[in-house]
Amino acid sequence: MLGELLGETRGKRIVRRVLSSEPLKVEVSFEDGGKMFGIDVNAFWTYWSSAEPDGTLYGEGKGAYLTGDGEMVACKGSGVGKLTKAGAVNYRGILYYRTASENLRWVNTLCGIFEFEVDAAGNTHTKVWEWK
Repeated sequence: MLGELLGETRGKRIVRRVLSSEPLKVEVSFEDGGKMFGIDVNAFWTYWSSAEPDGTLYGEGKGAYLTGDGEMVACKGSGVGKLTKAGAVNYRGILYYRTASENLRWVNTLCGIFEFEVDAAGNTHTKVWEWK
């Protein structure tokens, strides 16, 4: 069941490179910031995505949230997506969190359900809800 909104971030794609052309596999890195877990964060991410024969996308990625207090939450996940009009891409998927922070260790038991979009100009927007 979909739970509370864990956070929302916005950012910018930094790098995009082709890993393979047949089948197409692309690696993307981006940075974003906003609120996660009720805290202001900055984050950085890298994911790869491959195009399936039916035109859908599948990807896996890793990233980290950094708080203003110097705490870090590592994250990994996977999702499915599709290309939209004018070169935009959107994904839906799941995220898992790990941290050694005493203040944030409660996130180690969370699963996040995300919506991630990148427009043609490389602007990113992510929303994450708790999966209960």
